[in-house]
Order: sequence, then C-alpha cells, then structure tokens
Amino acid sequence: MIALVPLRPQPQAWLWHSVLADFAEDYCKYLVDAGYAASTVNRYVRCVAHFAHWLNVHRIAAARIDDRLVCTLVNDHLPRCTCPYPIPRGRADVSAALRHLLVVLNASIVPRFLWSEPDTVRHEVCSFTEYLKEVCGLAECTRYQRGRIIRDFLGHYFCRNHIELARISNRDILSFVTRYPEGCRAGTAHVVGVTLRSYLRFRAMQYGDCIQELIAAVPGVAGWRLAALPETFLDTEIGRLLSSFDRNTARSLRDYAMIRFLADLGLRAAEVVQIQLDHINWREGTLRIPRTKSRREYVIPLPEPTGQAIADYIQLTRKVTTTSRAVFVRLYAPADVPIATGCVHRAVHAPYVRCGWTDRSGTHLLRHSVARRLLESGSSLKEVADVLHHQSIDTTAIYTKIDENSLKIVALPWPGSTS
Repeated sequence: MIALVPLRPQPQAWLWHSVLADFAEDYCKYLVDAGYAASTVNRYVRCVAHFAHWLNVHRIAAARIDDRLVCTLVNDHLPRCTCPYPIPRGRADVSAALRHLLVVLNASIVPRFLWSEPDTVRHEVCSFTEYLKEVCGLAECTRYQRGRIIRDFLGHYFCRNHIELARISNRDILSFVTRYPEGCRAGTAHVVGVTLRSYLRFRAMQYGDCIQELIAAVPGVAGWRLAALPETFLDTEIGRLLSSFDRNTARSLRDYAMIRFLADLGLRAAEVVQIQLDHINWREGTLRIPRTKSRREYVIPLPEPTGQAIADYIQLTRKVTTTSRAVFVRLYAPADVPIATGCVHRAVHAPYVRCGWTDRSGTHLLRHSVARRLLESGSSLKEVADVLHHQSIDTTAIYTKIDENSLKIVALPWPGSTS
C-alpha cells in the first residue's frame, strides 16, 4: 500500500484478507490523485477496511457490491456496530469513503438523497430519473429535483410497502400537490404538479397502469405570465455587492469572477459553470457561450472588468497542475473537478448576507439587473433579448414593466387629475 496510508494491524489485516484487497492500491491512488489530504486518505481507507470486514463476515463477493450494500452498512450496521477499535464509525465519513469506493469499482451509484430510502422507493425513483434522462432528455439538475419530489410522494403514501397506485385516490393527488411543501409558492406547486403528472405517465408506459383518472386529477396551478415584477438591484447596490469581496483568498477571487459574469453579462448560473478556457478569446475580447438554455451558441463581448477578474482568478488561484479545461474548478478535494451550479448560488448568497440583504436570494436578481440597466441606457427590447440570449422576445417582455422612462411616455393621466 502507498506509504502515505499507514494502517494499524487490525484494519490492515481486514483489508488485505478481504475481497477488496485487489482494489486497495487503486483506491488509495484515486484519493491521492483527487487531492485529498493524507489524514483524509488514511481515514477513508480505514472506513473501507471496516466495510471489507463486514463483507467478510457476511460472505459477500466483490461482484455484489453496489449502493444497496453501502446503504445497508450505513443505515443498519453503523448504529449498532460492535467491531473492534480502531475503525471510524461516523456516518458522514463512512458514506463519503464508500461512495468513492463505488466509483473505483465502477459499481452502480444512486443519488445521496436516496441512500436512506427503502429498496422499493430507491429502485422506483432511479427508474423514473432514468426515464427522464433517456426519454424526456431533461438536464441533471431537473432530474434531481423531480426525483426528490417523487421520493417524498412514494415515501408518504407507501413507505416500505409495495408500490400500488391503485391505492392512491384523486383526493390524495390533490392533497400532495397543494400541500407539498408546507407554505410553498405557486411556482413550486406548479413544478410538483408537472412532476407528478410525468411520473404517472411513466408508470402507465412502463408498467401499463390504468391511471388516467389520477393523471386527470393532478390540479393545474394558476400562473399568469408577466404577472410578477422582476426584482432588481440599483447600480449603487451592485457596486456595494462587488466591493464586499476582499479578493485576498482563492475562494474570494473565484467567487468574485463568477459574480462578474452574472452582474456584467447577465449569464445564468448553469452557463457560468460550463465556461471553458477555450471559450475565451483574449485577443478579440469575446466569450463564446455554448449549450445555453435555448441550445444555441453565442459570441458576446467580454467587458474589461470581467476579463480582469477572470485573469486574476486564473493567474493567482488556479493551480498549474489543473488539467480540467473548465474555468471554474473545485479548490479542495476532489480537486480538478468543475464546480456545480450550487457553488455559484452559494457564491452569490454569501455577499447578499454580508450586505445585510437577508430577504434576497438567487442569481437571477443580477440577470434582471442587467436588463434594467440596458433599458435605462436606451437599449431596445430586442437588444436586451440578444444580451440575455432569449430565443423569443416574448420572454423579454416582462422587463417592460421596470422600464420607468418608457412607461412615463405612454402613461395616461389619472382620471380627474390635471394632465
């Protein structure tokens, strides 16, 4: 074993005399290459040794290792574990270590939100999300969101029992959509209804369930386009937001660069994480945005402040050994991995809190602010649509409600007042 991972005799014997002995070196190398600290590698290897001992006790072959066995160890064995010291028993450490092991073994992996669920729910949700991927072509974040909703639906009405939709009534469907989660907004209820309707269609196609009445019972949630007024930041607030970054740490430099993309160009969070080094043309000062929500490619100018923020991040923070072509990568292990959209949302939320804006959230506030700034400078609605990459100008029409200068021109005098 790599000298970096010295083990005590007991866990070392468990590992080397188990079905995982052939994978121990590969597992250590995987963790080291991912940039984990020596202490973390040692702790994770001891977790795997614990798992190896459990596999030996139950005479389970390596070929049978999957997420189900990992869930069994974490949920059933750890709470009443009596294995001799020294082995980690922390649920978080064991779960993380074994999740990496599944990657090394190329075993089936299910989302973390299903790890504590019964087999019936786990299998059903995985089948549904696979359907959303292969048949519906939905993005990973959308599949994750809808999988969580169906997990809660199945867990509420079936728990550990066999899934029989014949036991579900129209009233149950109505109750779930209108009460999940408690105090949800109309937009959330709409997503729940769409998800439930999609799941019922999946059941009808996959298993031939006769559930047309249940599909019809899913209530439609009232929602009027252009009804809401987009919330935006004033220019002074944008300046205050940007000045809240100290830019003295690697995380601060990275987060500041991401914020500049959002505040200067009005990009979506999903577009920010997809930016590659090859997409930036430093000589021409342009940025290429592929695979946007409209599935088109755009080339847009790169403002000097945004380009400077990116250059500072790449030169001062990004490691020379990084092989990923993504601009924004993780700062800590697993290193050299592109960040997810959740990292962008956290990077935006932190300065909101620093500025005392606890009632504001989301990255789209910055996108709305770009639209407001363009309209106030005299840009046409078509130009705003081009900057925000809207496929239809109807999508951009909502910003006419915040264009006060244009509204004053067409506003009629209040009845009874002097014009």
